Amino acid sequence: MSAPDVPASVFLPPAPAEDALGTTDLLRITTAGSVDDGKSTLLGRLLVETRSVLADQLAAVTEASRRRGHARPDLALLTDGLRAEREQGITIDVAYRAFATPRRAFLVADTPGHVQYTRNMVTGASTADLAIVLVDARHGVRTQSRRHAFIASLLGIRHLVFAVNKMDLVGFDADAFRAVADDATAFAARLGVPDVAVIPVSALHGDNVAERSDAMPWYGGATLLHHLEHVAVGGDRNPVDFRFPVQLALRPDASFRGVAGTVASGAIRAGERVAILPSGRQTTIKAVYESGQDVAEARAGDAVVLALADEVDVARGDMVVRDLNRPLVGTDVEAMLCWMDDRPLDPARRYLLRQTTRETPARVAAVVYRVDVDTLRRTPADALALNDVGRVRLETASPVPFDAYRDNAATGAFVLVDADTNATVAAGMVRGGAAMVDGADEVQTSEIQPAPVSPDVVRDAPGVTR
Repeated sequence: MSAPDVPASVFLPPAPAEDALGTTDLLRITTAGSVDDGKSTLLGRLLVETRSVLADQLAAVTEASRRRGHARPDLALLTDGLRAEREQGITIDVAYRAFATPRRAFLVADTPGHVQYTRNMVTGASTADLAIVLVDARHGVRTQSRRHAFIASLLGIRHLVFAVNKMDLVGFDADAFRAVADDATAFAARLGVPDVAVIPVSALHGDNVAERSDAMPWYGGATLLHHLEHVAVGGDRNPVDFRFPVQLALRPDASFRGVAGTVASGAIRAGERVAILPSGRQTTIKAVYESGQDVAEARAGDAVVLALADEVDVARGDMVVRDLNRPLVGTDVEAMLCWMDDRPLDPARRYLLRQTTRETPARVAAVVYRVDVDTLRRTPADALALNDVGRVRLETASPVPFDAYRDNAATGAFVLVDADTNATVAAGMVRGGAAMVDGADEVQTSEIQPAPVSPDVVRDAPGVTR
């Protein structure tokens, strides 16, 4: 049975382009937004349009949609894999899907929209380069859309796409799109996100997803897929600060001393002077080994063994850094927390701070404030409840080497674990040492005017001032 508006042939995904180093250009994406805004349907549409769905998969979805009384295939079924998700028509778990075009490969985390599963959204967005925030054109930017955009900005995602979905349900009206776009861009401006795009789409019909829509001639911007293919994310990563969390200290015999782990950021070569943190002891990299072979350099993402020239004390949880490029080391940390536990934050409870390969007991010394996700205003708070976002001061039992999250996500991210239940209760982003950030604000709370949509995006529409 052929699906309406969807090719039913066996699809083979096109091979993604490779960069000059021979590696695939991968863009990690997270979807976000309020419940029922169409995140799973949009991802299903992208999978179909990029020929990443086999005919039997599409036929199964088409048949399941027919049994439910749908005239069109419900593309959300391509990603909503849990039985509870299909029964309730919502996303609960984080679904990862991969697809590719000749220009780029993509890995998408389809995250839940329901406020109950915000913690799952945090998990899915933690490694993303770009966030697509779905907005229902009929309802505009709602609280959960704002919460997800705010969390994305806290997680250091520098590229936001507001996909104004269900344009077919507002008659593809330019004024309806412009109202939503003004609200979305104004909110994003207060978050300080450097790259924001607003694109009108209909995930159900495919308008402006991969092909330009004849129903919206007033829109002069790129399609969603074109934007995803061309957004530049290479400059977002930290290539300067060498950070090597130690997973294992190696001493097979008296002639060799080394450490094993994965390079979190930056690069290192043999002969460079390094320091072991938090102790501060110094040594030199004697050699770099990858898969048993001596290599010239280790870069971010490489799992390697670093042979050390000197007899220095080193253990799991330590961090190897360049001697003249060290992160902060301390026991007082300022951070933003996304609280993910049903039980509210309790300063009297014992927590464990896990960062890279290091784990240390910690306590919440103070809750500085909670953020109202609608207004971005700071409100006084003594604790944080489920899905709250707030700024806290942490005290750790032992010194921790860390960077500010905005400078290096690899060493600026951590989780808090309840020491009694072993449940992960919060995701945290380091802002710096307590003395460094006193009086500083991460959220701009000044009143600003909504940013107008570019005339290159909305043109020739009734009522649009040129």
